[in-house]
Amino acid sequence: MTLKPTPTEHRLPMRCADFESLADALDYAAQGSTGCNFYSGRGDLTAVLTYAELRKDALDLARRFAGLNLHRGDRVIIVAETHPDFHRFFFACQYAGLVPVPVAPPLQLGGRQSYTEQLRRLVSDCAASVVIAPPAYGSVVEDATQGLDLRFSGSTEEFRTLCSGGAPLRRLTGTERAYLQYTSGSTRFPRGAMISEHAVLSNLAAMLGHIRVSRDDRCVSWLPFYHDMGLVALMLGPVVAQVSVDYLGTREFAMRPRQWLVRMHESRGTISLGPPFGYELCARRLRGEEPASFDLSAWRLAGVGAELIRPAALARFAEVLAPSKFDPRAFAACYGLAECSLVVTFSRVLEGLKSERVDAERLSDGHEAVPFESPRGDAAPVDRRGVEFVNCGEAVPGHEVEIRDENGNAVPARQLGTIYVRGPSLMSGYFGDTPGSSQVLCADGWLNTGDIGYLNEQGLVITGREKDLIIINGRNVWPQDLEYLAEQEPEVRSSDASAFSVPSPTGGNLAVLVVQCRETNPQKRADLIDRLHASIHAELGIDCIIELVPARTLVRTSSGKLSRSRTREDFLNRVDLSDLEPHRRAGKAEVPASSL
Repeated sequence: MTLKPTPTEHRLPMRCADFESLADALDYAAQGSTGCNFYSGRGDLTAVLTYAELRKDALDLARRFAGLNLHRGDRVIIVAETHPDFHRFFFACQYAGLVPVPVAPPLQLGGRQSYTEQLRRLVSDCAASVVIAPPAYGSVVEDATQGLDLRFSGSTEEFRTLCSGGAPLRRLTGTERAYLQYTSGSTRFPRGAMISEHAVLSNLAAMLGHIRVSRDDRCVSWLPFYHDMGLVALMLGPVVAQVSVDYLGTREFAMRPRQWLVRMHESRGTISLGPPFGYELCARRLRGEEPASFDLSAWRLAGVGAELIRPAALARFAEVLAPSKFDPRAFAACYGLAECSLVVTFSRVLEGLKSERVDAERLSDGHEAVPFESPRGDAAPVDRRGVEFVNCGEAVPGHEVEIRDENGNAVPARQLGTIYVRGPSLMSGYFGDTPGSSQVLCADGWLNTGDIGYLNEQGLVITGREKDLIIINGRNVWPQDLEYLAEQEPEVRSSDASAFSVPSPTGGNLAVLVVQCRETNPQKRADLIDRLHASIHAELGIDCIIELVPARTLVRTSSGKLSRSRTREDFLNRVDLSDLEPHRRAGKAEVPASSL
């Protein structure tokens, strides 16, 4: 039988996240004909799941959960592939009064052994009672859970052989936990943010209301379901707004990024979101006249978030896709984090990216964002005195943003500081981590995000992570500026550089730039190092230790972002710091071979 995708058109009166629970939202969406559609990397429609079918399947699985005699609120780890079963088991937990815990599949985290250890730690951290994975990962799950006291551990198919229980189902609601969202682990081992039904629905209502979702909208996504943007915005969002959504697997997108555009073209998709690297990857892979084969005129919201936004990269995407009728005004920058369910701020719809260049010296030394006009007049994120940042908009309805100094005092507009947020979408804390929760959740209801930024006339500007900031001789240096300079060299691709600081043997800090380099010629490698050393010194006024490493060396989080802290840890494990200082003083930027 030939599969047909679910329609875009609503036949239900539209409701926008005004429900008591996620299960209630699915009950309502199931009365219509919209739903989820899953595509292969070659563009074939492999599965269709209407919301009516999703509800029926989820209730069946919920009754099988009831047969396991679990306690209300028990955690269920779901290895999250881009497959209809993730939806089925996630909502089965909602109906059964259990808390789903989405985790990344093995291929996202490196080798089998490291993934097995990571999964075992997650099972222990959230005190899971059940672990469910796609059939392909059965042996990995078996190794990871061996000897643990679980009610069930196995594949989705094995779970379906369980008998149903006779107890009536009691769905999650109100202040009960809707799910645990593990942070990406870019700065430490991931922590499980406890998100309530009320919190996530509040966030969805604020976000969907801001972007003015309507019955004419259709979503497209390649984002992983274990990441907050993929889970909340593009898995739960379509359900609570009763709109259809088309999915492309994350790995399939990485191999064939043009399929994202194929889906937007063929389905007349109107809403899709992604991190900047997704847009960069698309623009880099398209060739010749290919963009003209797409019609992206329906794409009204191209959300950008999850990492620091570089306006030049998105301008390149818009330039390459101009023949496809992509409207650059569709770009909408946003800022959010798992600890606030998802979104905190969102720029205005159909106004495009708003950026500004500020004086780099004043920002680093005086912590003040003073507008700066570059004499070069270009859009480079960093020049000798100016640095460009994208505005992420104002707080979504019901939420507040405040910038505070190191003493916790609010600072005026254009003053740099730590970003604090408050609103109904905040987590209740990190599961099993009371000290960690108290470090970020203030008694007055504010959350310390650990991110650095400032407020201007248009909203919030993000400049970096507090823990990533490099301080050299009392001066603040942003790691992304070092990384950007590396990526301007022809031998270096986007996201092939990671910058951080290490302690100097003589006191203070040393800046380090680890660069993935495919060049093998010794002289050409030396030339690259000389160019990097010169540009860093000219643009930022600092010396920097540079290490060239093979491709696929840099450590990434489960969501694909570079993990500077873990790359730093690897660097410290293979380099003797006592060898670095004399080489830096001598102007030799490359890590000495004796240290590797």
